[in-house]
Amino acid sequence: MKTTKNILLLSFLIIAAISCENDFAPVGSDIVGGDNFSGSSESYAITTYNQPLPPVQTNNLPSYLLGHFNDPTYGGTSVSFLSQMAPAQFDPEFPGNLRLDSVILTLPYFSRAISVDELGNTTYEIDSIFGNSPIRLSVFQNNFFLRDFDPNPDSDGVQNYFSNASTSSSNFIPQSQLENLLLVDTTLTPNLDEINLTEIRFNNQSFTQDTILSQRLAPALRLKLDNPGGSFWEDLIFEKQGEFELSNANNFNNHFRGLYIKAEPTIINSDGSLFMFDISLQASNVTLFFSSPPTNINDPERETGSFTLMFSGNSMNIFENNFNLSLPQGNSDTGDEQLFLKGGEGSMAIINLFNGDENGNSPEFETFKNDFIQNDTLKRVVNEAFIEFTVDQTQVNGNQEPNRIYVYDIENNIPLVDFFLDQSTATNGSQVRNNHLRPLVRENNSTNGKGQTYRIRITEHINNLILRDSTNVKLGLVVASDLNTTSVLNRDIQAQNNALNVSNVPITSILSPRGTVLIGNNTTDDARRVRFRVFFTEPDENNN
Repeated sequence: MKTTKNILLLSFLIIAAISCENDFAPVGSDIVGGDNFSGSSESYAITTYNQPLPPVQTNNLPSYLLGHFNDPTYGGTSVSFLSQMAPAQFDPEFPGNLRLDSVILTLPYFSRAISVDELGNTTYEIDSIFGNSPIRLSVFQNNFFLRDFDPNPDSDGVQNYFSNASTSSSNFIPQSQLENLLLVDTTLTPNLDEINLTEIRFNNQSFTQDTILSQRLAPALRLKLDNPGGSFWEDLIFEKQGEFELSNANNFNNHFRGLYIKAEPTIINSDGSLFMFDISLQASNVTLFFSSPPTNINDPERETGSFTLMFSGNSMNIFENNFNLSLPQGNSDTGDEQLFLKGGEGSMAIINLFNGDENGNSPEFETFKNDFIQNDTLKRVVNEAFIEFTVDQTQVNGNQEPNRIYVYDIENNIPLVDFFLDQSTATNGSQVRNNHLRPLVRENNSTNGKGQTYRIRITEHINNLILRDSTNVKLGLVVASDLNTTSVLNRDIQAQNNALNVSNVPITSILSPRGTVLIGNNTTDDARRVRFRVFFTEPDENNN
């Protein structure tokens, strides 16, 4: 039967677990009243090593990337987009004597309206755009059928698509099928301003044509597509009225297999620009604008209409890396001196607490557990446990460092319990889980200052190891673009060259173009070596 002392210790543990302090409280202060407890801390064994990522699954993502980004440390990455499409309305009826006026591709940026002036002009705050230099975009008719199901009998039945334009380690999508018919080839820089659309209307009183403001749109990539042969879109859509091609999504996907939007740098090693977008938004589409003769003989204006194609079905990103450094294979025995973290089809790190074997066991782990609990008796209570990494500024160039990193259980491909318990949110809502995953501390606390440290709080993960006999699993460490519950869901990686048995990587890492370099455990620089430290409270035996 547990003693009164153990009940008191366990009660304190529960209180400590739900604490939401932003920083670590000084050990021994405001922990337990009286003089019966004393606080201390110890550092424990940790091994950290690199894991370069093979191609990652890029279909079925909540958002997608498009553009070119030149990471100052790692080099350039171009990200293209391939997607099926479907009509917003099936079995359409078009007016007679129809004339195609324009075909517009729209991909809205992530933005938030922050002010409106007296003229109705809206100013937006733009999120998830990296860089502001020109890129080259080419839009092609795709001719590769993106099937839903994987015919491989060893698969789970669902077809995955990977960042190197493949369906598996041996089956690649031919570039010639992606780049079928060119619909536009342009050079552009993302325009972050509100989009004002105008139209010309006939003034019955003055018998003149007036240009008026017809619509205001949030900032977006907006491209006018060409009409190859002078009738490509008419043949694709309007001439199929009443035919089976426009009757349902399956028939349409066989008829038109979607778009391939290819992104490239304008010149080698240029900075470029890259943005994130959401194809589930109604505003993400290709719209065919058309007109027809007026039905009212007293109104000379042509009647206008539109037909919209939505991004639907299978979509994927294709990455092309042009790195200026080689991503090292990690040493799981001794750990590595430097940890290379790069989003996309990049690199991650593995964290092995207590130098555990393949099952997580080690003499260091047993010693640790015995320090805290023995024969069902609590000897110490964990107040805080954290891992702290120092940025290696001898390797990192520029100020494009990721603000967040993310740690997860790579054996079960789930977040740590601390992730779910941390409900902290900044006032603007853009920063979440700052207690578990503290944002990058920068020099002089400046937004553009050089990165110094990341701190990861794993208090409840450690409590689970002590109190609930949880397995000491290895942890994955990646850069993060976002830390909501959707972004930390995992996607597959290809098995090729995957010697360290990582099977999944979080979406948040796939969608982050940035990278950093951290100091690992295998370094002679004690001051900057990764730290795994546990703060605890234990009874003062002299007062019992």
